[in-house]
Amino acid sequence: MGADEKELVYTLALNSVPGVGGVTYRKLIERFGNAEAVFKAGRKKLDEIPRMTRETKDTILSLKPEEVGKKELDEVTKRGFGIIVFGRAGYPKLLAAIHDPPPVLYVAGSLKESDELAVAIVGSRDPTGYGRRAATKLAGDLSNAGVTIVSGMARGIDSAAHRGAINAKGRTIAVLGNGLDIIYPSENRELFDDIVKSGAVISPFPMGAKPEKGNFPARNRVISGMSLGVVVVQATTPDSGSLITARHALEQGREVFAVPGEVGIKVSQGTNTLIKKGNAKLIENFADVLEEILPQFDTSKVKTDSVEQATRPAPKLDGDEKTVWENLEDSASHIDIVARKCNLPVHRVAAALLQLELKGLVEQQPGKMFLRAHR
Repeated sequence: MGADEKELVYTLALNSVPGVGGVTYRKLIERFGNAEAVFKAGRKKLDEIPRMTRETKDTILSLKPEEVGKKELDEVTKRGFGIIVFGRAGYPKLLAAIHDPPPVLYVAGSLKESDELAVAIVGSRDPTGYGRRAATKLAGDLSNAGVTIVSGMARGIDSAAHRGAINAKGRTIAVLGNGLDIIYPSENRELFDDIVKSGAVISPFPMGAKPEKGNFPARNRVISGMSLGVVVVQATTPDSGSLITARHALEQGREVFAVPGEVGIKVSQGTNTLIKKGNAKLIENFADVLEEILPQFDTSKVKTDSVEQATRPAPKLDGDEKTVWENLEDSASHIDIVARKCNLPVHRVAAALLQLELKGLVEQQPGKMFLRAHR
C-alpha cells in the first residue's frame, strides 16, 4: 500500500467515526497533521481537542482503522465510485468555503470546474403541477445558460429540477442523505443513472449509510454549500428540508430565491413566508436568478445569448398591449383566463395578443393558449 492510499484508508476510517463532522475533522487534522496520526495520538492528546465527546474519542481509540478504511475503499472501487477529500485537488471550491465542509465526498459520475456556476433548486416532495412545471422550466432555462443544477434527488421538486437540467442537456448534481450504494427513494434508480451521465451523484456519508432523518440537515448544508444560490419552489412547514436548506444558504452567505405560490395553498406557505419576511428574493423566471448570481462569477463562462436574454429590458409597451403583456406568464394560459386577469373584453385581449405576436413577444399554442415568447 502506497503512502497516498494508506492516508486515504485512514481518512475513510476517520470519516466513519460518529461525531467526526467537518469541524471536528479539521481540528484533528490541524492538530495531528494527518488521519493516521489521529488514530495513533492516544487518549491524553485526544483529550486536548475541545468539544469532542468521550464516545467519539473511545471509538477512535478502539477502531481498527486500516481494516475499516480498506474495506470501505475496496467497496467504493468495486462500484466504480470516486472519493474526494477536503483540502485536496478536486474538492469543490464553493463547498470548501463554508464553515463545516464534509471531510469526504463520495462521487458517482464526475465533478467539473464549470460546476462552480451552480444553483440549487429544492422544494416539496408533494408539489402541485404548477410547482413541478416551475422547477422543470427554471432548471432547463438555467442549464441553457450554462449553470449546473444542484438538488437532493428527492421526490417532487428535486426530481423535477434534475429532469429539467437533463432534458436541456445540462449538468446536474444530486446530493444524497445516505451512502451512494443505496438508491433513495427507490423509484429514482433511473434518475440516479441519468444524473451520473449528466453530472454527478455525491454523498458525504460512508457506504451503507441509511437515509436516516438525522442525515438530512448535513446533506442540505452540502446542497447549499455547492451552490451560489438556492431557489425554493414550494415548501410547507418551517422544518421542511427545503426551508432548512434556505436557512443554511443564508448562513453561508449565499443567495436565496423563492417562487411565489397561490395564496391559501399549503405548499405555498413556506415560499410566501420567505418572501414576506425578506429572506428570499421573489423570482418569476431564470433571468431573476441570473441577475443576482452573475456578479459572482466570470460571465464569459455563461452562454452569451442567455446572458443577453436575462439582462434585456422589458419591452416598451402601452395601452392594452402593456396590460396583456404584464398578465401573461412563461407557461401558456387560455385567452379567457388572460382576459379575466386583465379585466378586459376578450376581443380587446385578442387584438393585443395579435400585435404582441407580430412583435415576437407572444407565442400562441393550440386551443387559444398564449404565453410569453422566449426572448
